[in-house]
Amino acid sequence: MANHTPTPPAWADRLLTWLCPPTLLEELLGDLHEQFADQVDQFGERKARQLYSLEVIRFVHPYFLRRRVASLTTSSTTTKSTIGVHNRYSEYPQPSFLHPAMLRNYIKIAFRNIWKSKGYAAINVVGLSVAFVISIFLFLTAYFQLSYDSFHTDGDRIFQANLFFNEPEKAIYSGTLPLPFTPTLKAEYPEIEAAARFLNGSMVVGYKGKFFDKNVKFTDPDFLKIFSFPLLQGSRATALNDQSSIVISQSMAKAVFGTEDPMGKRVLLGRDRNAKEFTVSGVLADFPDNSSIQYDALIQITNATNYQKDKDKWDAMSHSAFVKLSPQVNRATVENRLKSFAAKYFSGDIKKLKKMGAKPDERGDLFAIRLQQVADIHFGTEIGGGSGTSIALVYALAGIGFFILLIACINFINLSIARSFIRAKEVGVRKSLGALKVQLFVQIWGEAAVICFIGFVIGMILTYLLLPVFNTTFQGKLTLDYILQPDKLAIILGLFCLVTLVAGGYPAMQMSKFNAVEVLKGKVTVKRPGFLRNSLIVTQFTLSTLLICCTIIAVQQVRHMREQPLGFQKEQVISIPVGNKDDGRLALRRMRNSLANDPGIIAITGSSVNLGLGKDHSTSRSVMGFTYKEKEISTDWLQIDYDYLKTLKINLLSGREFSPAYPSDSLDRVIITESMARMIGEKDPVGKYFQTDTAGVKYQIIGLIPDFYLYSSKSEKKPVTMYLAHSQPISYIFVRVAPQSMAGAMNKLKTIWKEVAPNSEFIGSFIDENTNAWYKGEEQLSKIFSLASSIAILLSCLGLFAVALMVIEQRTKEIGVRKVLGASIPNIVFILSQDFVKLVVLAIVIATPLAWFFMQKWLDGYAYRIEISAWVFILVGMSAIFIALATVSFHSIKAALMNPVKSLRSE
Repeated sequence: MANHTPTPPAWADRLLTWLCPPTLLEELLGDLHEQFADQVDQFGERKARQLYSLEVIRFVHPYFLRRRVASLTTSSTTTKSTIGVHNRYSEYPQPSFLHPAMLRNYIKIAFRNIWKSKGYAAINVVGLSVAFVISIFLFLTAYFQLSYDSFHTDGDRIFQANLFFNEPEKAIYSGTLPLPFTPTLKAEYPEIEAAARFLNGSMVVGYKGKFFDKNVKFTDPDFLKIFSFPLLQGSRATALNDQSSIVISQSMAKAVFGTEDPMGKRVLLGRDRNAKEFTVSGVLADFPDNSSIQYDALIQITNATNYQKDKDKWDAMSHSAFVKLSPQVNRATVENRLKSFAAKYFSGDIKKLKKMGAKPDERGDLFAIRLQQVADIHFGTEIGGGSGTSIALVYALAGIGFFILLIACINFINLSIARSFIRAKEVGVRKSLGALKVQLFVQIWGEAAVICFIGFVIGMILTYLLLPVFNTTFQGKLTLDYILQPDKLAIILGLFCLVTLVAGGYPAMQMSKFNAVEVLKGKVTVKRPGFLRNSLIVTQFTLSTLLICCTIIAVQQVRHMREQPLGFQKEQVISIPVGNKDDGRLALRRMRNSLANDPGIIAITGSSVNLGLGKDHSTSRSVMGFTYKEKEISTDWLQIDYDYLKTLKINLLSGREFSPAYPSDSLDRVIITESMARMIGEKDPVGKYFQTDTAGVKYQIIGLIPDFYLYSSKSEKKPVTMYLAHSQPISYIFVRVAPQSMAGAMNKLKTIWKEVAPNSEFIGSFIDENTNAWYKGEEQLSKIFSLASSIAILLSCLGLFAVALMVIEQRTKEIGVRKVLGASIPNIVFILSQDFVKLVVLAIVIATPLAWFFMQKWLDGYAYRIEISAWVFILVGMSAIFIALATVSFHSIKAALMNPVKSLRSE
């Protein structure tokens, strides 16, 4: 058997051959192989092979391979040991670019360069700080909206039950359910772990002679099992088991009881003869700002006014309902099982839909019970009359924030690249003195990081200072504590790191690649600079043009809704919420007596529903459904008082208004709108009768009025039926004031209010102010778009300014030659500007269809909307071109006026 000759690992030799320069390879391999032979004799072959591998890995180091070449090739002495080789390689120690001394050097040089180019730094810092503060506000607002109702334990198992009607015109969802729905559902389906009804209410709470208006909700004991609002005192299992128990919020406990322990205390709910005594059985923590479910107190739903009358009626819709599913089941399974439940208890609704010609939807349902996850309730615009927040608007806020940040990054990149040509010789000198690419990259990127950090700090300071202004302008609920939460700080720091990497990394990488010889000769080139540069310009102006178009269209739609006739005269009318502490009818009667002879008061009336959103921030709606001549009728049921039409200046088309001269008006007479007349199919409805219940009152129509907006001008005008009922309370008093008495009318009414309603605070407001609240969402959107588009166009101009500087610096010699050959200044300006104008035109071409598409989708949500005009895009396009020309012309004219001799000499 032949003797085995030990050999080093072949892969180590191949690795060294691949990485090591040829001038070093022979010497290095000889030393290592000789050392390997010695180690075989000393340690054995296996140990020697391991040591050989470690030595190879040790020598494969970027500084050893790149910077010690000269030292190795000039050495004439060949050592026979690893120590000798290592000593020669370590003759000039190489500090790491992450060494503290090197980092201090980078930072020192960064501040020197920033101070040297203060204008460049100021532009970047201003742009980044503004982008940071706007993006932080928008991102946090979007995050806040998306966090609604997400704090409940087992939130993935909590749902709101809704009814689905697939009517011929469109699908309709309703969150209002009959009282027997929830108990029956829980009894028949064991997979429903808990179920609770939820009914809104506003009541006066009395304790020791003091009275408080509070938001008291009617619910079931399971409410505390479904939702995880912290219970500070009391037991979740028993707090709502008694019909006379009340669970109050922490803020209500403080307002009513002060420093007393509220547990076991008795309070009165209601007024006068209807007051009922309740015992405090629990204290709930206040609901957070991002909760759709709000309360001051909770009592059993069996205390509701019409509970005993409607508890077994499946056609009396009154409340919402929440369910919590067992962990073993999912929503789809339960919804499928509920089909038989719907067929059993809502057969009348299914028959009506079939008679209307309705067709099943893609799931095969004419009518169904659908479950909506609790985290989606806040965005349920299809339920609750469209009062939910549009999730598209939330994503639009986040998108605008991203656009602003992206434009700022593009601006930073363009300015950095433009400045790189000024610093080219510096980079060339550093590279000629031995600076590596990675060192140049870290240094240049470090300068960008310093600028980003300064911009970030200023942005955070502005965020703190402008937070109250932002909350006031956009009705936000952000606080400094909210911003400083760990997850929010992580988002903010993530934005900083992202901007630093994107905006500073690319220019640093490009500058570190400059060829030292070329830049020292004055020849600075970047591979394919035109594609990146043009892409950035097009992106910037596309986003800016898109935002400007959306802003103009949004403002037009808001103006259109404001100018849309409401069907009544909103000017000069004051709305006064009565509250719960005083009798609204008594207050109305007293006010009429006090102001009967006042020439400044034209008319006074009352109603159960406010017009617009008043200072009490409350609204209510009553819808009545019945059958008339085999037609299904649905109408808003509005209680009013005498002089309602006179106060609001609503003209009668036929018939008469309610009058004290006709006592029967308060029993069985109604006034209807035109759309209600069309719904019942009567061209001349005055004198006709109808019944809302086969065993109920037979109503006679005594008047016909034009349609008017009762709840919102976003949707179509609803059929309205007005009635007079002396037995029902008045919630709002309307006073029409003469034009010459407008100045002191509010103060006069405030003084009289202390006499007519001594227990209630005066919170009157003009109806035109109230109806403006209907457009609050649209006004916020237009404000956000206006702010974003202004900042976007400003940052885009800064970016274009930088690109123009970069291009003109590169074309200095060309400009000089053209002037020598006789080119005029306008001709040179045109040549330099035309390329940029082409890019802006391309951006306009891209942005225009996008803006049209998105805004068409947005406008489709309005029954009365504008048509998008082509002049909007023409005007925006011309403005963008003009702004681009004005920005580029500054450098173009300056370059065209330059002495050609100086231009050619500089080259």
